[in-house]
Amino acid sequence: MDDDKPMTEQAMETITTAVEATKDAAVTAVKKVKKAAKKVAKKVAPKKAKKASKKKAKKAAKKSSKKAAKKSVKKTAKKAAKKKKKAKR
Repeated sequence: MDDDKPMTEQAMETITTAVEATKDAAVTAVKKVKKAAKKVAKKVAPKKAKKASKKKAKKAAKKSSKKAAKKSVKKTAKKAAKKKKKAKR
């Protein structure tokens, strides 16, 4: 350390240097973590998307089959009612 500068100034410089070094290290660490997270997300996302799309397709198929069943029941009920009315006449 310099003998010309007061102790407080020397201490401040050392602290400032340490803080800057720590900040740089933190920034690089964050960048590395983000990069790694992106890689993992790329690998995991397609699998999850496939599963989700399969589930959605299954749900949609169930819904449509239920709706179709309900419609057919209604139609047959209407047809039966019409036949009864015609038979009465």
